[in-house]
Amino acid sequence: MKKKLTKKELLEFKKIILKKKEEINDEIKRISDDTLKKSQKDVSGGISGYTYHMADVATDNYDREFSLEFASNDRKSLYELEDALKRIEDGTFGICENCNSPIAKTRLKAVPQARLCVKCQEKREKK
Repeated sequence: MKKKLTKKELLEFKKIILKKKEEINDEIKRISDDTLKKSQKDVSGGISGYTYHMADVATDNYDREFSLEFASNDRKSLYELEDALKRIEDGTFGICENCNSPIAKTRLKAVPQARLCVKCQEKREKK
């Protein structure tokens, strides 16, 4: 049977989560700098504020929307990581929210924000 995480292990997971949060924040900042702060003129590379062809405009818009969606997904990951930090503080980190069994350490290393053990996650995904 799996044991509950020790204080030392919880500290290690906290470090992993904080590092992931930092990486995601850096990624969001990069996306913001690359996408949101550039004008249409910068994106098109043209001297005027307009690209020369409608397809270029469409491509530029698609690229911007794609980047913004990526940043949105990153923000969701940040919220999940923040919640994992709260679970460390309140003593529920590493415990499956469905069956109350300990979540495998290997799973937590791969997905530190995991709320469910592999078995319960698989059941949820089948639904």
